[in-house]
Amino acid sequence: MPPTTSVPSTSAAARKANGLAATWTKLWPYLWPQGRPDLQRRVFIAFGLLLVAKGVTMVTPFAFKWATDALVAVTSNGNQATEAAATAGSWLWKSPILLTIIYGITRILMAVLTQVRDGLFAKVAMHAVRNLALQAFEHMHRLSLRFHLERKTGGLTRVLERGREGIEELSRLMVLTLIPTILEFALVLGLLAWEFDWVYSLVVFVMVVIYLAYTYKATQWRISIRKQMNDSDTDANTKAVDSLLNYETVKYFGAEQRETARYDRSMERYERASTQTYTSLAVLNAGQAVIFSIGMAIVMVLAARDIMAGRVSVGSFVLVNAMLVQLYIPLNFMGMLYREIKQALIDIDDMFRIIEQNPEIQDKPGAKPLEIKQAVVRFEDVHFSYIPERPILKGVSFEVPAGHTVAIVGPSGAGKSTISRLLFRFYEPTSGRILIDGQNIADIQQTSLRKVIGMVPQDTVLFNDTIGYNIQYGRWDASPEEVREAARLAQIDRFISNLPEGYDTPVGERGLKLSGGEKQRVAIARTILKGPPILVLDEATSALDTFTEKEIQDALDRVSRGRTTLVIAHRLSTVIGADEIIVLDHGRVVERGNHTSLLALGGVYASMWNRQREADQARETLKRAEEEERGEESVAG
Repeated sequence: MPPTTSVPSTSAAARKANGLAATWTKLWPYLWPQGRPDLQRRVFIAFGLLLVAKGVTMVTPFAFKWATDALVAVTSNGNQATEAAATAGSWLWKSPILLTIIYGITRILMAVLTQVRDGLFAKVAMHAVRNLALQAFEHMHRLSLRFHLERKTGGLTRVLERGREGIEELSRLMVLTLIPTILEFALVLGLLAWEFDWVYSLVVFVMVVIYLAYTYKATQWRISIRKQMNDSDTDANTKAVDSLLNYETVKYFGAEQRETARYDRSMERYERASTQTYTSLAVLNAGQAVIFSIGMAIVMVLAARDIMAGRVSVGSFVLVNAMLVQLYIPLNFMGMLYREIKQALIDIDDMFRIIEQNPEIQDKPGAKPLEIKQAVVRFEDVHFSYIPERPILKGVSFEVPAGHTVAIVGPSGAGKSTISRLLFRFYEPTSGRILIDGQNIADIQQTSLRKVIGMVPQDTVLFNDTIGYNIQYGRWDASPEEVREAARLAQIDRFISNLPEGYDTPVGERGLKLSGGEKQRVAIARTILKGPPILVLDEATSALDTFTEKEIQDALDRVSRGRTTLVIAHRLSTVIGADEIIVLDHGRVVERGNHTSLLALGGVYASMWNRQREADQARETLKRAEEEERGEESVAG
């Protein structure tokens, strides 16, 4: 196996490298995209609405105060106020109602402006999500085969998914929650100092600092508890799925009670962790409420003292209360905000780590496209190892002349499949050269190289789409007639025509709705449609039964006719007609020649041929015995 040292760590220690500022700096070019003045205008307008909304938010408690003072003035004047109102056009009676209406209007404006701001910024955030996800997805395809072999595909898609969610979450929390909360906090401190006294601001400032410190500590504590709950939940779910997938095995051994007890142990840990999670949430909420209530009570006492001293009006008491209640709403989300931002930073950092991972195989500066003349493939003294301690190829040299078929055979682990990977330039040789028509493939563009090589692998994996889509994948601009002709040459058109949906028949995930032979024929049709001058057959029939193998081999023989063909074979019966057979053993070419000459040599190839013949004869004998036994049972019946 290849080494794992090249994969960036995603451990907790490694993830701490990028904080909020570093990640936000990387994210900002996507939130302020160059060449998109429409989105930049949206950012400007969203921030403008943020300022206006916070201005209205600060006016709202003052409208409440003014309405309260007006009501106090009216009720305290009694009958004198009634007589004055009769001569003054009832202004004092109308004023509290008008101010109350203004208070209601400010609350409506505050809500509407906030929603409009959120709606405007949504397009900016989702554009950033799309661009970054697209860049990460595209980069994943550029990364080397070694990278993908070292990572689970499901893990990569989860990085992509969590990265998208993280970008959306971070931009929303930063722009729509954190920045407005900081701005509102600053405005509250300023207005308290301006309207009352600096002591008010100091009390609120100290209260908020203690509140945030407590929230941080409690949230850190809760994160570890939440992790235990998630781990126990995952463990319980894994055991449940594992047990149900192995339903028959459980029944074979009568292990229902054992499986139930095993699942219950996991659920017991989940119950304990969940209880701690909810208890810790109650502790967090209670502590926040106590800290905020104490701070509010102190400020209210200061306001009551100033009212009694005649320094401020009764409405100021209401003003202080309303301002702090408004501030409490965003403060109450600080624990969630911290936790979500921290998780978003980890998820986005994982995505950026993949984007910043350099592809192992890159085109050289000034690399030119491959020019095909005769399609001659040549390996010159090629050495290769996945890890230095374990060399795979040790000076392999051979040539595949134009239009000829050369087969590579050898024991398992001899390095046969490595040759096809090097030809496709999934890896670079440690030393030596691979030439096509005299051009070193290390000096040419990878896209042009892969455009001229067709591959029919042993394990054909199809896209979860239709048969027609999978065949047309070979050449996307092919017409329906060309797709059908490729299917005919691959001897699969009759099978497709008999299907109710024809070429629109879904093949299922990884092509599981088709048999092995049908999948191979689709792969052959796909390669025929591509029409490459060079063809690689990597053990294309080794996983098939004898009858299907013969049919597929006939199709492959027709496809390879007139093409430069490299056959990597496990079953020697499939390469009898090759122009040359190269025998690899322990990474070296030990024999070469045609089938007859190699058998006459009596070496590695002859030994492999004899073993396979004996195995085939044993299978045939067993098969005939089974058929005779079934015939006898049928007669007896």
